[in-house]
Amino acid sequence: MTRLVTWLARATAILGGLVLIALIVLMTLSIIGRFLNNIFHTEFAQSAFGGLSNWAINAGVGEINGSYELLEAGVAFAIFAFFPVCQLYSGHATVDVFTSGLRPRALAVLRAFWEVVLAATIVFLTARLADGMMRYVNNGETTLFLQFPVWWTYAASVAAATVASVTAVYCAGARVAEVVLGRAILPNDPMGE
Repeated sequence: MTRLVTWLARATAILGGLVLIALIVLMTLSIIGRFLNNIFHTEFAQSAFGGLSNWAINAGVGEINGSYELLEAGVAFAIFAFFPVCQLYSGHATVDVFTSGLRPRALAVLRAFWEVVLAATIVFLTARLADGMMRYVNNGETTLFLQFPVWWTYAASVAAATVASVTAVYCAGARVAEVVLGRAILPNDPMGE
């Protein structure tokens, strides 16, 4: 089971990374296009470049329409796509000022408790996200510029959040098992070091 959850978490994180790379390229091209469009509209460019400026303007050199809509959708997906790998490798931010002096067993019990709480929270968020997606499916709302259905963004996020939920539930069960068995189960676990 650990192999499957690890594979799912890593695959989702890689997909989230690819989406972020695509968004970086998209936004860079959009910013460059907007910059060039602004230059081609200046009096200097019109007089110095004449036909080239008009050609570029007529060719559509400018900001990529809908880039902010795609950015919003892609970042929402990427956030949920990174949850599973972060959960699996205990990558969430922690404050250990009060727990650094605890014995390993007490620390393991505390980690198991918070892992269960976090798993319940992620499952709850996934359910609410799926509910929100269904509302958008039913009302047919679309984005302003690209006119793609808003629920597509939710569907991608629900898919990644579902993997996060599976990973979170698995990690919670593994942490509880670590307390019971007294040995590390999850990768990169401080109990096993």
